[in-house]
Amino acid sequence: MENYSKISIGEKIGYALGDGAANIAWRGVATFLFVFYTDVYGISPVAVGMLMLVARFSDGISDILMGIIGDRTETRYGKFRPWILWTAIPLGIVLSLLFTTPDLSSSGKIIYAYITYILFTLIYTANNIPYGALMAVITGDDKERTVLGSYRMVGAFAGGMVVQGALLFLVAQFGNINPDIKTTQVSEKKYEVSVLVNKDVENVNLKTKNGIGLFSLVDTSSNFTDNQGVSSLSLSMNSKTEYRFLVEGEGGLTPESISIIDQKKGYSSAIYIMSAFLSLFMFVTFYTTRERVRPPKSQKSNLRQDLKDLARNKPWMVLLLTGLLFNIYNSVKQGIVVIYFTHYLNNQLLAGSYLVGLMLASIAGAMVTGYLGRKLGKRRLFIIALIFSGLTNSLLFLCSASDIYPIFALGMISEFASAIFPTLFFAMLGDAADFSEYKNHRRATGLIYSAGSFATKFGGGIAGAIIGLILGAYHYSGHDSNSIQLAIPGIKMLMSWIPSVIALLAAVLMSVYPLTQQKMDEITLELASRREMEAK
Repeated sequence: MENYSKISIGEKIGYALGDGAANIAWRGVATFLFVFYTDVYGISPVAVGMLMLVARFSDGISDILMGIIGDRTETRYGKFRPWILWTAIPLGIVLSLLFTTPDLSSSGKIIYAYITYILFTLIYTANNIPYGALMAVITGDDKERTVLGSYRMVGAFAGGMVVQGALLFLVAQFGNINPDIKTTQVSEKKYEVSVLVNKDVENVNLKTKNGIGLFSLVDTSSNFTDNQGVSSLSLSMNSKTEYRFLVEGEGGLTPESISIIDQKKGYSSAIYIMSAFLSLFMFVTFYTTRERVRPPKSQKSNLRQDLKDLARNKPWMVLLLTGLLFNIYNSVKQGIVVIYFTHYLNNQLLAGSYLVGLMLASIAGAMVTGYLGRKLGKRRLFIIALIFSGLTNSLLFLCSASDIYPIFALGMISEFASAIFPTLFFAMLGDAADFSEYKNHRRATGLIYSAGSFATKFGGGIAGAIIGLILGAYHYSGHDSNSIQLAIPGIKMLMSWIPSVIALLAAVLMSVYPLTQQKMDEITLELASRREMEAK
């Protein structure tokens, strides 16, 4: 039967590109939006954390509504594919708006951030819930679905690698303001640097390209507070003012050694390019995939019954809560990386290399998930991966700022295991949909997959609040270098053991998940028999 035939490689790749596109948006927001809001747009970390939490309170309702709408959508293209087509361009546009910086007052900036961020979550919901549900209706074979899930996650991590690996380099490229820089050696490893820009720039990031030199502002005629011995400065520059700095601790300093980036222009231009690719990949997913599994012919639309079935679906409930926890874990880790590398390791561009390393490890983890899932079973593999990833990540707390290789090694090993979480999670949501059909003779795939979007978005919101509250407790301000140094202990905690505790809690919860591989084999055979009878 078509429901259980092998899916072509082309369709698997086409489906994977959809999550590649979604992760350009989601990983871009999870990794860079917090630091963009605090360090570039000038919003306080507590305000950003509350924004990310408050905006997610509506997600539970909007996700369920989108699942209901998807299940009841009837077009010649199917129930879920059309939504990928309809939201492709709007999602690209709203992503661009998130990283656009209109000149507003402090309260105006917060209002703009709320409007664009909430709009982003709504459009992402309209795109991602149908996309996730599509995996469950491309095939009815739970093992083939796990393989498709591996392709999906490879696409997701590849999309994340593109945005996380390339964005900071694109920011540096597009944010280059070509200033007039002069360096004069005062003594060994001590230089006076003068900077003159050809236009007013509201937010400039100034450092040496190696991130070693420590800056002290000499010319205090601007309204910027004097800072002593910091590795990077963020300040406004006026075209009519010459700025002078003392740079110590780095030898052989030349004008080419100084990095001066207009971060607002850099971020906006880079995201605009990413958004165009996002929309293109969504179109490819729509045109290359097909829907094959449909609800039983005897099933009548009954929302009350669908919700009742959902509330009694124990596998779905366990997955919902576990997904929420592992998304908090991943989002805290992702959300603090740029701040950690910028202010603890004093090398922001190295964060791009680190994120690429994580994505390569993630792709490897996703590729072996299908094999390991068949050997160990999905539940057991999920628990092992959560414990291993969490414990490995906690060891980052022991690393000093000079331990570059251990930081990369621990981060990549932890990420290899954490890539298994979403790969299994979305395949197991399809299993939960099969379980509901097996038990209740009814299927509400979109509603089941609303858990995936809810866990992803609400988990990211809680993670943003955690980051904001902890950095706020340390009085972190992206525009004040002294406060940044005082917040280093909090930054290290967020990078290491705080998310690890959350991963271990998720492992405890997953231990009560009821669908073993033996049970899924029984369900798959029974549903295949029912559909064969219906087809006759």
